Amino acid sequence: MYKVLAAGIIAGFICMALTPVLIKLLKKMSYGQVIREDGPHAHFAKKGTPTMGGILIVLGTITGYLVLSRRTPEGLLVIGTMAACGLLGFIDDLIQVRNKRSLGLKPSVKFLVQLVIAVAFIIIGTHYCHLSTKLSFIGDTRLDLGVFLFILVFVMLVGSSNAVNLTDGLDGLATGSMILVMAAYLLIAFTMFRHPLTLHPRFYKFSGQPALDIAIIAGAVMGACVGFLWWNAAPARIFMGDTGSLALGGVMAATAIMTRTELLLIILGGLFVIETLSVIIQVGVFKLTGGRRVFKMAPIHHHFELAGWSEFTVMIRLWIVSGFCVVVGFALFYVDFVTRVPS
Repeated sequence: MYKVLAAGIIAGFICMALTPVLIKLLKKMSYGQVIREDGPHAHFAKKGTPTMGGILIVLGTITGYLVLSRRTPEGLLVIGTMAACGLLGFIDDLIQVRNKRSLGLKPSVKFLVQLVIAVAFIIIGTHYCHLSTKLSFIGDTRLDLGVFLFILVFVMLVGSSNAVNLTDGLDGLATGSMILVMAAYLLIAFTMFRHPLTLHPRFYKFSGQPALDIAIIAGAVMGACVGFLWWNAAPARIFMGDTGSLALGGVMAATAIMTRTELLLIILGGLFVIETLSVIIQVGVFKLTGGRRVFKMAPIHHHFELAGWSEFTVMIRLWIVSGFCVVVGFALFYVDFVTRVPS
């Protein structure tokens, strides 16, 4: 466990110590956040706040992982997925801040790059990481997806990246929620490490050193997010941008796939699911009814803001929702774990 904790400390220190330097650099380069014109008026004051702070989240996580891990193929694949998604987000952010508009890469280009990342993940995962083709909830189920595993990986990478991106609309909301989700995955991966298949045949097929590497990554992500939250808490002095949100969404999805808890992610990341569904419902109803709206504004955190809640109140209450989802998700894992313990 000391390696997991040390990775978190290293990643957190990097983010907390270097963020002020990055803030000054981004301000000097005039790389500030572009605010949606149709967003809540209270957010207009945030215009020009430095963005792309996710650079340090990625840097801190990678550093913490490389220093403390055994660099197993499984760990390298997950951390590589995070880096690739972060690079995509960085390019998207760069286009936005240079063009001074809230639109970056074309959606078709984003999907194409994410498609390439998903293909690479599947090829490397199946050839070098013994990635199972079975659909998983808490461990593998009996449903073998075969070639359709690629579709699942693509949907999870795209869905998770966009979900974190949509949630990152309030100071500290996405960062704090990600800390909770990765805390659960730290415990899940470490549990799998402590109970290897070779010693306990009824336990999870993903175990041993690869599981420890994933726990180290989860710890590093937690530490990086804690360090970043110090500066991202309201009123935020810096935003993570697409660099951070796509990277965090990518590492969250990759962790779920690697630990054989794909469907459990829907529960653990419940807040991200709710935020995404609010957008889907809003757009769907608007198009079907010719202009009617379910929410005052989507994603749903903006709905609560326009309903009169302060930004801080919305953030805290949605953190509570996220925490509840994480507790329920981990409780399901723990109950399953206890049933596998030899009597």
